[in-house]
Amino acid sequence: MINLTGKASSSQIKKYKLVFLGEQSVGKTSMITRFMYDSFDTNYQATIGIDFLSKTIYLHDKTVRLQLWDTAGQERFRSLIPSYIRDSHVAVIVYDITNYSSFEQTTRWIEDVRNERGNKVLIILVGNKVDLESLRKVPSDAADKLAKELNLVFLETSAKCGYNIKQLFRRISDSLPDLDPELGEEILQEVSLQKQDTPVESEKTYCLC
Repeated sequence: MINLTGKASSSQIKKYKLVFLGEQSVGKTSMITRFMYDSFDTNYQATIGIDFLSKTIYLHDKTVRLQLWDTAGQERFRSLIPSYIRDSHVAVIVYDITNYSSFEQTTRWIEDVRNERGNKVLIILVGNKVDLESLRKVPSDAADKLAKELNLVFLETSAKCGYNIKQLFRRISDSLPDLDPELGEEILQEVSLQKQDTPVESEKTYCLC
C-alpha cells in the first residue's frame, strides 16, 4: 500500500533495541534525556529497575524506531539486566570519567553483553561527564586502549553540556542499516573495527558549562 504522506507506516518501521548499561550515577538517564528532549535535569533521581523510551528517527531513506532501555546501576537490580540484554541490537556501556571504579566495572558489563549476545551486538563504550575535566580520573588513552582491545566503539560525552550526544547516536544510526532486526541476525562483524579506524569527530573542541 502506498503511503501518500511520505512517511512510513508503523508496520514498515523497523525497531532497534538500545540498552544503556553502567554503574549508578554515571549519567545513563541524563544521556537519554539529552537525546530525547535536549535538556538536562539537575534534580537527579536514581533509576529504579528499568525505564523505557522510544524515538522515531529518519535515517537516510528509512524510518527507524529506537527503543531506549535505561537500566539501573545498583547491584540489587543486577539480576534483571540479562533478560533486557538478550534481544538488544546495541549496548551503550557508560562510565564516569571522574570515577575510576565505574570504568573498571565496564569490563563486567561488557562480559554480560558478550555472554548474552556474543558478537551479534554493537557495543559502544562511553566516558561521560567531560564537563568535569578538572576532576578526571580515567585517562582517555586508557579507555581508547580497552575499546580497541575488545573491538568496541569509544567516545566521550557530557550529558550536561550536550557534548558528543548527537555524535553518539549518529555513530549508532550509521550502523543500523547493517542490522536485520526481523531475523535477529545482525551483520556487525566489521562495523566496530572499521569505524574505529577513523577518529571520532567531536561536535566541539571543548565543553564549558
